[in-house]
Amino acid sequence: MGVMETKRRVPKADQPPPQSSSLYANRVRVYPRAVRGLDRRVKWAILAVCLGVYYVTPWLRWDRGPGRPSQAVLLDIATERFFFFNLEFWPQDVFYLAGLLVLGAVTLFLVTSLFGRLWCGYTCPQTVWTDVFMAIERWIEGDRNERMRRDQRAFGLNRQGLDKAWRKLSKHAIWLAVSFWTGGAWIMYFADAPTTVVQFWSGTAPAPIYIYTFLFTSTTYVLAGWAREQVCTYMCPWPRFQSAMLDEQTITVTYQAWRGEPRGHHLKLDAAAGARLGDCVDCMACVHACPTGIDIRDGMQLECINCGLCADACNEVMGKLGRAKGLITWDTLARQNARKAGRQEKLHLWRARTFVYLGVLLVAISAMGVALAMRTHTAIAVAHDRMPLFVRLTNGDIRNGYMVDISNKMGRPADYVLTLDGPKGLTARPAGVMHLHAAADSILELRVWVSAPPESAHGSQRLLFRLHNLTNGEKVRYESVFLGPK
Repeated sequence: MGVMETKRRVPKADQPPPQSSSLYANRVRVYPRAVRGLDRRVKWAILAVCLGVYYVTPWLRWDRGPGRPSQAVLLDIATERFFFFNLEFWPQDVFYLAGLLVLGAVTLFLVTSLFGRLWCGYTCPQTVWTDVFMAIERWIEGDRNERMRRDQRAFGLNRQGLDKAWRKLSKHAIWLAVSFWTGGAWIMYFADAPTTVVQFWSGTAPAPIYIYTFLFTSTTYVLAGWAREQVCTYMCPWPRFQSAMLDEQTITVTYQAWRGEPRGHHLKLDAAAGARLGDCVDCMACVHACPTGIDIRDGMQLECINCGLCADACNEVMGKLGRAKGLITWDTLARQNARKAGRQEKLHLWRARTFVYLGVLLVAISAMGVALAMRTHTAIAVAHDRMPLFVRLTNGDIRNGYMVDISNKMGRPADYVLTLDGPKGLTARPAGVMHLHAAADSILELRVWVSAPPESAHGSQRLLFRLHNLTNGEKVRYESVFLGPK
């Protein structure tokens, strides 16, 4: 066998040593400037609605009777219940969560196919809280240019150094306050809000409340205050596969290159090409307004969240120059290509993919609606004994054992009648027809033994448990098996 030798390459004396390349690029900090316009006003309005819903919802009350939680929306970990106004979901109802996730996913697919990353630009929690944090930053440290100049200064005991220090401290203090309120509000979705507030500030709250409040406070502070666009670019998986839902008919924030190019700082003839310059004056206002720091004139990019702030910034410049607005606008790629060729193209919102998404969405909504309409407040689950599967009694009968769980999902006690239907001649203990009583919002556990004569107890046979709720009239059933020797 040969021996493989590795030789180290020694650079020549007249050549510089090879430069090591890093797999990671240093972050270029983004300083978005404030803009005014329609998209910005819409973003502020949606932001106010989202924050209002998030912070107010835990404080909404809903009377469910004595001994039951009065919070309208509550995921009660202790009792394993999810309360949503007049609906109450148990762990067995987890398929409703799956249905809700399907509805959310298909709705997101439909909206993306129509309007691009509208979710990312307007309603994503990362976008909402980052907007809040950036507004606080502008309020304390000033707009883009002022923040950039201040960050270049050093901390010190001189006037500029002290000015930078108190502004930075004030900004981060307010960021932490907003983060704390955000984390605290999230905790209140899992525990009664008024009770949690009193316990938290009196020091009597359970340890998990303090732990998770600190966790969510830290997460909000880091992601919205420090990471910002890094979350959208590197952490979020949505930009990686949202392009599969876009096509030439999707309405996105678009730069009209056919109108803006060739760009230049002055309205004059291009000496090289002998052609008039386009409307874009290369002022970089669109780049400076972008929260992720990209140039929309380079086309659709992974980092673009489709917020439209670049359109507001461009419209402001076009208005000052007396030129037509809409150089950066909401449009489709097909319409832009048509205008470049000198013709008009209509919007085609409803096409094959949107009809598919809409059809799946309607089916999912209908299925969820039917499931909720047919949802009962009574449930029964039966578990057959595993060891032994059956036993032979002294009189020759074959006996099977079962554990029966009866769920009373009502807020009041309920009476039931349980009957069994199976092999011929079966008998049951405690009784063939069982009259049962279950407390409000509880699970009644019952041990049942079923016996059958040897002539009818052979192999595997169907055994049906029928449960009749005498309180509200609901009837449910559970199909099990009765096992005997082959």
